[in-house]
Amino acid sequence: MVNMMIDGKKVSAPKGTMLLESIRGAGIAVPTLCAHEAISRSGACRLCVVEIKKGNRTRIVTSCLYGVEEGLIVDTKSERVLNVRRLVMELLLARCPESDVLQKMARDMGVEPQPRYAVDTDKGKCILCRSCVRVCEEVVGVSAIGLFSRGSYKEVGTPYNEKSDVCIGCGACVYVCPTGHIEMISTGDKRKIWGRTFKMQACSKCGKFFAPVDQLKFISKKTGTSMEELSVCTECR
Repeated sequence: MVNMMIDGKKVSAPKGTMLLESIRGAGIAVPTLCAHEAISRSGACRLCVVEIKKGNRTRIVTSCLYGVEEGLIVDTKSERVLNVRRLVMELLLARCPESDVLQKMARDMGVEPQPRYAVDTDKGKCILCRSCVRVCEEVVGVSAIGLFSRGSYKEVGTPYNEKSDVCIGCGACVYVCPTGHIEMISTGDKRKIWGRTFKMQACSKCGKFFAPVDQLKFISKKTGTSMEELSVCTECR
């Protein structure tokens, strides 16, 4: 076990644990958008920054990527930390001014709803955290979406913004998106996402549409489970 001080509280955590988990385990709230338990960490949003002290040196680190260390002194609410978070939030809000999630977080941080920086009108609600890309690659195993272009033109989407032949319409990207940028519309026996329309499977017992047929075929191929067995929704199993 590793022993530390977090906001004046003695905290112990297993070696290899990230600071963010240790801080939350101590009952201390730290804002974050891109840290999701289902995927690897990228530290993209930079909202979970904290101030650490080792010896006589202090510095700002991203807590979701920084591992615990013996004797570390952590401050999650120093003025330096709060200033960094507010600056980051202003930049995020300038990029995605229409995001309800960002607006609420900004209010909680005391950030003015009108940022000091030039406001983008073409980025939607995407903060480029890459959570959707990582879940598609790491969890689903499809890699249907990615980051394209450079600089201020960078965006998430399917290759060349064309309909992806490998997307299975599972919606995992929608689930992990922290700002609600990715749109998925499910109506009756159809689901639309990333420019494609998927046929939904009706449960063989209750008749409810519950998953895209392409997703069930993908699972059947990967696991060897028959389509007949997969055609029953979780509520009827």
